[in-house]
Amino acid sequence: MNHLMTLDTASGAGGMSTIIMLLVYAVFIVALYFIFFRPQSKRKKKEAEMRKNAQVGDEITTIGGICGRIVAVKEETDSIVIETGSDKAKLRVKRWAIGSVDTVHEEEQSAS
Repeated sequence: MNHLMTLDTASGAGGMSTIIMLLVYAVFIVALYFIFFRPQSKRKKKEAEMRKNAQVGDEITTIGGICGRIVAVKEETDSIVIETGSDKAKLRVKRWAIGSVDTVHEEEQSAS
């Protein structure tokens, strides 16, 4: 009889440790989400907004490292035309290729 009581106690403790282990894994997965995935999605949204708001006259740098000034925006092809160098060479690039917008607008300065 004493032997049966020991088995019941052991199986109850084993079930409890399984629940605790699952909770630890759940907390670990939630922590990974907040550490890695959430900031990455925020950064992607911010970059998409920056590319969407690029306008004529902005100084930009492409993801390939080409620096220039936007001289035209072509909405139908989702591209821009930039002017580079002292010889005013023009290049057409897609909006997704904008790495950074280096011009700070007046309305952004007043908001800060």
